[in-house]
Amino acid sequence: MDALRSLLNTPANRPAMVEKAAGYGADALILDLEDSVPLDEKAEARLIAREALGRSVTSGLVQYIRVNAAASGLLVDDLDAIVAPGLRGIQLPKVAGPSEITDVDTRLSALEAARGLPVGGIELLVSLESARGVFFAYEILAAGARVGSVMLGTAEGGDLQGDMGYLTTDDDRQLAYLRAKVILAARVVGLTNPIDGVYARVRDLDGLEATARRAREFGYRGKKLIHPAQIDVVHRVFTPTPAELDHAERVIATFEAALLRGEATAVVDGAMVDYAMADTARRLLARAGRTHPAAAHQLGGDRP
Repeated sequence: MDALRSLLNTPANRPAMVEKAAGYGADALILDLEDSVPLDEKAEARLIAREALGRSVTSGLVQYIRVNAAASGLLVDDLDAIVAPGLRGIQLPKVAGPSEITDVDTRLSALEAARGLPVGGIELLVSLESARGVFFAYEILAAGARVGSVMLGTAEGGDLQGDMGYLTTDDDRQLAYLRAKVILAARVVGLTNPIDGVYARVRDLDGLEATARRAREFGYRGKKLIHPAQIDVVHRVFTPTPAELDHAERVIATFEAALLRGEATAVVDGAMVDYAMADTARRLLARAGRTHPAAAHQLGGDRP
């Protein structure tokens, strides 16, 4: 998955909302066929999503669709309806085991081949929303090359909370282990843009900012949103600040100067810098679309 900070969820059964969503400024849209769509409107939602995909081909907007979970009995019809030009990826909800990934991969490959699309081109954003899903995070994320990112289902009162039975706290301490478990699995399999889940209190932008900052501290690179008012806050949190970028530039420059003196360590703002710290600084600059000219001594390559 590209470096997406915000993925705005929009019910696919609401054509007016789908039309407006493209103009709100999110990095990507997720057209929803799942929980925000009533059962008797699923078929119509598929048609609306398919039409939106056609417009996305010319608009250039990154386009994702959240399908219904494998256990719902609706997934096969969802995939048949939406595999078409313009579909960048699928959010696969409530994944509980690796077989769900391999089953979807097989079905997508058949649909892509039949419809003249590049086989393997549609990626999966895997949502972990149960105790089992989080427990088997590594096995799930390693189950197929289509897996492009992972999202932890952090929504207050959502499926994960219902399954785990934890209480909501102001400092998210109930999510600490879950976030760490998923981010560790994501990094092991090489996923570079893990996504934190929904913050359901749409009017509480201060609370959104606080929980987004905690997610970023764990290594998450973006957040799924349910309201356009949340976009600016999330973009601010998940975009490296000028101070962070300045520090990264100084780390690299100071370390490169040390190498020219025949030394492999330096000190910046009272902290030691070596190859690893310089490499981390370069990766931060790369996330912001910036590079440092002194890259000859980078050891880490394109590590996640």
